[in-house]
Amino acid sequence: MTFNTLGLTEPLLRAVSEQGYTTPTPIQLQAIPAVLSGRDLMAAAQTGTGKTAGFTLPLLQRLSIGERVQANSVRALVLTPTRELAAQVGESVAAYGKHLPLRSAVIFGGVSINPQMMALRRGVDVLIATPGRLLDLYNQNAVKFSQLEILVLDEADRMLDMGFIRDIRKIMALLPKRRQTLMFSATFSDDIRGLAQDLLHKPTFIEASPRNAAANTVRQWVHPVDQKRKPELLSHLVHHHGWEQVLVFTRTKHGANRVAAKLEQDGITAAAIHGNKSQGARTRALADFKQGTVRVLVATDIASRGLDIDQLPQVVNFDLPNVAEDYVHRIGRTGRAGANGQAVSLVSIDERLLLSGIEKLIRQVLPRETVEGFDLTSSISATTSGQHHSPTPTKPAAKTGFGTPQGKSALPAKQRSSRAGRQHRNLAG
Repeated sequence: MTFNTLGLTEPLLRAVSEQGYTTPTPIQLQAIPAVLSGRDLMAAAQTGTGKTAGFTLPLLQRLSIGERVQANSVRALVLTPTRELAAQVGESVAAYGKHLPLRSAVIFGGVSINPQMMALRRGVDVLIATPGRLLDLYNQNAVKFSQLEILVLDEADRMLDMGFIRDIRKIMALLPKRRQTLMFSATFSDDIRGLAQDLLHKPTFIEASPRNAAANTVRQWVHPVDQKRKPELLSHLVHHHGWEQVLVFTRTKHGANRVAAKLEQDGITAAAIHGNKSQGARTRALADFKQGTVRVLVATDIASRGLDIDQLPQVVNFDLPNVAEDYVHRIGRTGRAGANGQAVSLVSIDERLLLSGIEKLIRQVLPRETVEGFDLTSSISATTSGQHHSPTPTKPAAKTGFGTPQGKSALPAKQRSSRAGRQHRNLAG
């Protein structure tokens, strides 16, 4: 199958070809004809499999016919949870719509509202927005929805996780009842499915990949390590393996700053990106990372959706996420569009339950690989059952390095007996 078989018009096919794409992904194969049909759609697919093009291409084609947009009006609205994702979708709309006489705009908070108001004055065919800033603009009479034809909720599960449900419902109340509504996400929780029942009318349902699955193009493994030695291990891995472009995830904003500072001290160019950074600083850090002037980008989960970096080879979970589903989104930054990627998690003993939850979610046990000199000072076990049990101690394998599974490290027998029955002996069990 090629894009030519999906019913797209020549201007869109030309734009797709100029982007270097010839074969649609599974989600695009199913979503593009469904959106072109005009029906509501609920679609789930792994991150990095082309969801954005799956709705952008048919949306642009539907907008290429019809009435001209009026002042301050919008014909299609794409809601996203983060600024980075809004910017990414905006880039896709601009790239795929370059041969069509359509206008688009991207709006989000953290920057001046005046240029955004100016952009809306002539009206835009496609508006990509975060919920909060969209409501601000509506309250200032800068945007009207009377011409709205299509609504897209992108990464809807993340919007609920970030507490946008009230804003979303406020926005829904402002929109015309007769519209096409599309809901796209990497995963669909039960809450999201409930929301879809409220917002979508007899939707087509597409699930292009198993729910909460990790892409099979990403090699995943775990380095057990004491919490206090994580910064040292991260620097060692970057230096030892010669990683030139690494996306590192931390749990907190302050943690991201500390990790970036430590890497800089160790001679590794690094930048932090999180919610406390200004939008300008976040944009510069991401641009420097893409261009290669920054070797390591350290981010909180605000960046786990919306970062589209071509051929990103390496993701590191410095801290495991509190929500298991976020692990899938984090590692989905690598191994995109069929490319291979690697994702390693630095896991301390107090993260054992988080790791167990992740393994149950993705239905696989992540290999443990001990780095020489950074052995964890507690025993390790792996289980996806969630039941805690004492591991059978074995001597760690002498060989170390990437792709080499290590044996389970164990405490001396005297220490094991003194701590018998204590759950925190087990990393994942």
